[in-house]
Amino acid sequence: MVDLPAVLVAGPPASGKTVLGAALARSLNAVLLDQDVLTRPLTAVVAELLGTDDLDDPRLALSTRAARYETLFDAAADNLAIGNPVVLVAPFTAERRDPVTLERLADRFAALSAKATLVWLRATPDLLRHRMGGRAAARDRAKLADLATFLGRVDLAPPLVPHLAVPAEAAPAEQVRLVLEQLDVSRGPL
Repeated sequence: MVDLPAVLVAGPPASGKTVLGAALARSLNAVLLDQDVLTRPLTAVVAELLGTDDLDDPRLALSTRAARYETLFDAAADNLAIGNPVVLVAPFTAERRDPVTLERLADRFAALSAKATLVWLRATPDLLRHRMGGRAAARDRAKLADLATFLGRVDLAPPLVPHLAVPAEAAPAEQVRLVLEQLDVSRGPL
């Protein structure tokens, strides 16, 4: 039985989850599954129905969280079932705070001959401010306008579950090297 990698890339907003996820997927010859990409169109429809354009609105999170994560996990399971390693990109808030939640997901993937590994991008408030300012995304405007409030809501604490910690300020190539070294996986096709 082969243990396919199922890498979960987590971190606060603007920590570089998408960049690291893409670099890991290339390096592992894995399928990249970014929660925002998979669920953004439907989330936007729900946001409009709720009368908000703020993707961080608590009503939106409450209404869509379960469906967004189930979409991500189902897409991962479909790929693992046909032998494709996967890299999932999302905040993974519940999974990093609750060992039972992460264990359930790990068991689901293990049934498909995959080993789930949580990677945490360790970031400072200064780095997040700098990155959000640099990417100049519309979704960051309100956060930057009231940075203290935004940073007060962001959970920068490391996960309460086993994980691989990677410095968010490191270059993507260095981050990939650190993850692969800890995964004990060599580059290239599996």
